[in-house]
Amino acid sequence: QVQLVESGGGLVQAGGSLRLSCAASGLPFSILAMGWFRQAPGKEREFAAGISWSGAVTYYADSVKGRFTISRDNAKNTVYLQMYSLKPEDTAVYYCAAEKGAITSATPPEGVDHWGRGTLVTVSS
Repeated sequence: QVQLVESGGGLVQAGGSLRLSCAASGLPFSILAMGWFRQAPGKEREFAAGISWSGAVTYYADSVKGRFTISRDNAKNTVYLQMYSLKPEDTAVYYCAAEKGAITSATPPEGVDHWGRGTLVTVSS
């Protein structure tokens, strides 16, 4: 059973930065594709970023491309989401996701095998 625990959320002003972390345990981390989804109040959960098991390939939603960077450290079983130039519309609960296949912009939330409980990011204007 994979367990995913997010951290790093909080309150930040528009234009600021945050780094989210997701620590994984259970199945071998190095064979899992990882990703971040987010869910704003009153909206559906949406893809934000994904990374292949090796870290060689990354995927981003158009809304975060150029501002967010996903990375992973397989030695630490951790995936990161570095967020720059945050906007009020980035306010959401951010969820870590793990999948034996790939996590891309075409991956629906119902297609993800494992979820963390989420961490709240609030961007004030």
